[in-house]
Amino acid sequence: MPTAKSDSRLNFRLSSEQKKTIEDAAAETGRTVSDFAVSTLVDAARRILREQEATRLSDRDRQLFVEMLDNESTRPNEALVKAAKRYKKQVG
Repeated sequence: MPTAKSDSRLNFRLSSEQKKTIEDAAAETGRTVSDFAVSTLVDAARRILREQEATRLSDRDRQLFVEMLDNESTRPNEALVKAAKRYKKQVG
């Protein structure tokens, strides 16, 4: 995976115990402390951002959604039919 140019910096303070834990974990993975810290922070940040993008439904809305999916009398509208055809054409 190509690496981006490192042109920005983050500075923060931590306890000696936190630093030792991070150093030990980095050593266990065979990476430098900087490498380990950056990759761990970026992974956590991406996970948080993905979770925020997820649609969250209330119990009532979730139940309504499931009922709509299960309703056999419901028919897809024209836009959905076209989207399904495009998808099948692209994916196969």
